[in-house]
Amino acid sequence: MSEEVVATPLLQPAAGTPQVIDTEAAFKEALADLSQGSGPFAVDAERASGFRYSARAYLIQIKRKDGGLHLIDPIPFGPGHQLFARLNELLNTDEVILHASTQDLPCLRELGINPKRLFDTELGGRLAGLPRVGLGPLLESLMEVSLAKEHSAADWSQRPLPQDWLNYAALDVELLIELRDKVHALLASANKLKWAQEEFQAILDAPPPPPRIDPWRRTSGMHKVKKREQLAIVRALWTVRNEIAQEVDISQGRLLSDAAIVEVAMVA
Repeated sequence: MSEEVVATPLLQPAAGTPQVIDTEAAFKEALADLSQGSGPFAVDAERASGFRYSARAYLIQIKRKDGGLHLIDPIPFGPGHQLFARLNELLNTDEVILHASTQDLPCLRELGINPKRLFDTELGGRLAGLPRVGLGPLLESLMEVSLAKEHSAADWSQRPLPQDWLNYAALDVELLIELRDKVHALLASANKLKWAQEEFQAILDAPPPPPRIDPWRRTSGMHKVKKREQLAIVRALWTVRNEIAQEVDISQGRLLSDAAIVEVAMVA
């Protein structure tokens, strides 16, 4: 009987956690470093899901062989900034590696980053038949390292970002290139590489999802509401909450919970 492999904890990037890039000078320096590297780009993004209404990126992590690891704060620059256009041009000189790409592509595209070549390590692992395809489990099973995930649900919109959060974010791309190579080899050995590449391209080519019809009907607890006038109250409260949340960029549930909306409707 073979011994169980004990994963080694991955505590910090080999070259240390870099400083956050929040000035044009630092951004230009990062672009210069990345351009001197070779091979694909490991990319990740952190959002503030559950805290903000928008799904914008509040931190972008990029690593490339011989090009360094960089943490970019997109907020000081904003969507469409010329430096993001330059970054997009650079990224499109090679493959972009993302884990669970459908989660990060929308916020990257909002900034002007539109990859032309993609390798999704999560989808690749799934197509290779691996049972657990989260980033942590893949690193454990294929590279024998463990990755802490204690800040995955953090409010990345806060400033300044704590140092341990930055370290966590940097680790998300620290071994992503090596992980890509492992998954690539599995797909190739199973004669599934072409299939995977077609799936990656399909993700890039897919149009944005259409708006949901009557999204207020997805209010949690709606099954309790039976009367027409109560449904009207739920719809009105949901609509007002949505408008305010969008205006101030705060998660709807942090303004008024679904449970509160349903409760108000039920007693009306």
